[in-house]
Amino acid sequence: MEFWMQENSFTTETEFGDLQISGNADHGFRPYQLLVSSVAVCSGGVLRKIMEKRRQTIKDIYIKADVKRSEQGANEVQEIHLHFIVYAENVTETQMKKNLEWTRKNCSMVQSVKDSIHITETFELKK
Repeated sequence: MEFWMQENSFTTETEFGDLQISGNADHGFRPYQLLVSSVAVCSGGVLRKIMEKRRQTIKDIYIKADVKRSEQGANEVQEIHLHFIVYAENVTETQMKKNLEWTRKNCSMVQSVKDSIHITETFELKK
């Protein structure tokens, strides 16, 4: 990836389009938002694939990410809690726990930050 400095941000070109990144939310996506989004959406995508491979019928997945940042120093992300609300049929709590266990092991973003950011997951099953 390549990044070009703008007046108030940096820009990169992706296959989907240009991405504006800035420490100021008025001028682009904030870096911590992209970090948290990467962890959450990678996890959600892996979870979907696992459930599809297990032939579990998924209607929808909603992910709520709660973030704890340091109040001192660089204001770094210390913890991310992902709460999955999964709308599915014929999926048990035990199966869902296994799905999330495999999700954690196979999400490249979680694996990339697991030694520096504490990541936890919970879920609710809905029909």
